[in-house]
Amino acid sequence: MSAEWDRRFARQVRFAGLGARGQEQLAAKSALLVGCGALGGAIAQSLVRSGIGRLVLVDRDYVEESNLPRQVLFEERHARDAVLKAEAAREVLARIGGPTRVEAHAAHLDADNLADLARGVDVLLDGTDNLETRYLLNDFCVEAGVPWIYGGVVGSGGIVMPVLPGVGPCLRCVFPEAPPPGVLPTCETAGVIQPAVAFVAALQAGLALRILAGATPLVPRLVELDAWDGRAREIELGRAPECPCCGARDFVYLRAARTQRAVRLCGRGTVQVRAARARPDLDVVAHGLDGIARDVRRQGPILRFAIGAERYTLFADGRALIEGTEDEDRALALYDRYVGA
Repeated sequence: MSAEWDRRFARQVRFAGLGARGQEQLAAKSALLVGCGALGGAIAQSLVRSGIGRLVLVDRDYVEESNLPRQVLFEERHARDAVLKAEAAREVLARIGGPTRVEAHAAHLDADNLADLARGVDVLLDGTDNLETRYLLNDFCVEAGVPWIYGGVVGSGGIVMPVLPGVGPCLRCVFPEAPPPGVLPTCETAGVIQPAVAFVAALQAGLALRILAGATPLVPRLVELDAWDGRAREIELGRAPECPCCGARDFVYLRAARTQRAVRLCGRGTVQVRAARARPDLDVVAHGLDGIARDVRRQGPILRFAIGAERYTLFADGRALIEGTEDEDRALALYDRYVGA
């Protein structure tokens, strides 16, 4: 390694858990980070500053003004110009310098492109905001034998769990089935504070560094964190013998029919989005939109509301018409944000 490399990472190399050997390992490794928003931005910055060799980013959304309090890679100009998050992240990370090669993909991650995006990576990291994508990542990683790190944050707290295929439990050992859309709180319905994001992302990034550097093997645990109360709790977990994923190896999210979830309706400035899983409870969704949406109206089997420039018509079967955009990726992001993935 060069003298410049030695100077840049001198303090990091002195950490006994990493050392020069671990730093060299890190420089030769790569990661796929799904989502460049709150968690993803903080994780990406940490990995790039730490000197990972290659970082692959994928995100389907745009930067909005409401992102700025907690999404550390973005600036007002990105929100003003509605810059794609993946592109804005690559631009800001490039200014850090260092050895990391950053690849950015402005795309909706699904079973069709996941294998290509993950080709050659050593770990996957969860910076997403929906369970559908997390179950897809879990299926892929368990089948391929690649570790991934689950992370979720809402309000002042969050959860982190490394999934090490063949060593510990997978996501479906702990959460066998996802609840119906609208049941779980989200950052849009329950809010979120930046310290909680930083808390969860720091633990995700630290676990990733340990895996990539080839340090002492991890003992998989689920960790609950709360930045407001200043507490952390570890929960020891074991594999569930009846787990449909790592037990039965039934990769339903990876093998599911790959029908198109979003379709632009020609000439209408509207995108139709269908539910990824169970039908939503319209009353639960409406309650979660209190204080967020305007003109919220339940009309029999449909729920109508408006947020920002878009108007939504949500049907009882989970299908929605989102008026005010023709961008299918944006429509998917909005649906997952306000209705639930």
